[in-house]
Amino acid sequence: MEATYNYKVVRQFAIMTVVWGIVGMLVGVILSAQLIWPALTEALGPLAPYLSYGRIRPLHTNAVIFAFGGSALFATSLYVVQRTCQTRLISDGLAAFVFWGWQLVIVLAAVTLPLGITTSKEYAELEWPIDVLIAVVWVAYAVLFFGTVVKRKTQHIYVANWFFGAYIVTIALLHIVNSMAWPVTLTKSYSMYAGVHDAMVQWWYGHNAVGFFLTTAFLGMMYYFVPKQAGRPIFSYRLSIVHFWSLNFIYMWAGPHHLMYTALPDWTQSLGMVFSLMLIAPSWGGMMNGIMTLSGAWHKLRTDPILKFLITSLSFYGMSTFEGPMMSVKTVNALSHYTEWTIGHVHSGALGWVAMISIGSLYYLIPRLFGREEMYSVKLINTHFWTATIGVVLYIAALWIAGVAQGLMWRATNLDGTLTYSFAQSVNAMYPFYTIRLIGGTLFFVGMLMMAYNVWKTVAVGRVVDDARIPQTVAA
Repeated sequence: MEATYNYKVVRQFAIMTVVWGIVGMLVGVILSAQLIWPALTEALGPLAPYLSYGRIRPLHTNAVIFAFGGSALFATSLYVVQRTCQTRLISDGLAAFVFWGWQLVIVLAAVTLPLGITTSKEYAELEWPIDVLIAVVWVAYAVLFFGTVVKRKTQHIYVANWFFGAYIVTIALLHIVNSMAWPVTLTKSYSMYAGVHDAMVQWWYGHNAVGFFLTTAFLGMMYYFVPKQAGRPIFSYRLSIVHFWSLNFIYMWAGPHHLMYTALPDWTQSLGMVFSLMLIAPSWGGMMNGIMTLSGAWHKLRTDPILKFLITSLSFYGMSTFEGPMMSVKTVNALSHYTEWTIGHVHSGALGWVAMISIGSLYYLIPRLFGREEMYSVKLINTHFWTATIGVVLYIAALWIAGVAQGLMWRATNLDGTLTYSFAQSVNAMYPFYTIRLIGGTLFFVGMLMMAYNVWKTVAVGRVVDDARIPQTVAA
């Protein structure tokens, strides 16, 4: 019997990426609207307590990061590891368990968070039974991924698999350590850490969830799909190896920059700042490596909307990985901390980098999973690109301006030392920027609806490809 790939689990995660992207971003649009019209929540009647800003804000972050972003990573990593290792996943049953286990985690999050069942730890709000399930699913994912690498038919392990492997190992470590808790009931637990120690462990986890789940992993995506779509080898394979080791070493130390001007020891804050500044070098090295892969093929950007998504995402990656270290500098942080500028920075990375490279990669992937040469409508991909790009720019530019204005208003004082502006005045000044943010977020959400339609039509005219034959001579 001829060897084949398992595309079924890839196809399942790819479709759910689009579904959860729409859900997560819809919640984000609702939250943006609630900031402008707080009475919206009251209009929901008996549902108001469950759909209040405080309840659905963690639902939004979990849905976008772990449901949308996570599904994209599962889909692409399980595709890439098979293609580059020229071997089938080690277990179809384990692959199915990973898919259904992760969907169960997402559904449990969607139920418990609006009910107010939460640990209140940023990006780690889910209570202990769900944390245990996450750990079990993640270990199964690790076995599936690394087991496939072990049984590879190629001698070399392609660099994308190094990035995927690093994120899998590190996220397991981060999740297990930060989620250590004393269960009280099935829906309530208390952290094993207290006070400043809890804060330090939380932001060691929190920043490295950004660093590994939302950066290292998506760089694995970049190192496969950019060269494939461009039809050219990565600009510098040596640079990709330097990028890998330097990024993974430095990122682990940057967490304290989330705790500037707190009870955390000053030397720890300074250490976080220094390592954050060091991050610029590997981050920009990786960005340039991806963008320069188009050397000699720049003309493709004029006609290839998938490449537009991939390369533009790298531009946002470069921008947000300069902005983050800059905001970790103590004097800048004194102005930016707790302001809308931070929210703008987060979304420059989340929408501009993570979402756009995921969308570009899926536009490459989905036709191949459904026996098509290309998506149903290339023109619609192009429309999606411009809608999403304009949406991101409006979103982050509005919040940059809002954040700087906020910081300056909070610190402004009169000659007698009293505050120039009340807190209510600073909130009132945000309304025009909140409106622009809502418009930008809505545009990005509309782009996701375009993608869903394009995917649906592609699937409808295509055919299900559960198994694709493994090329016997040429590496994919």
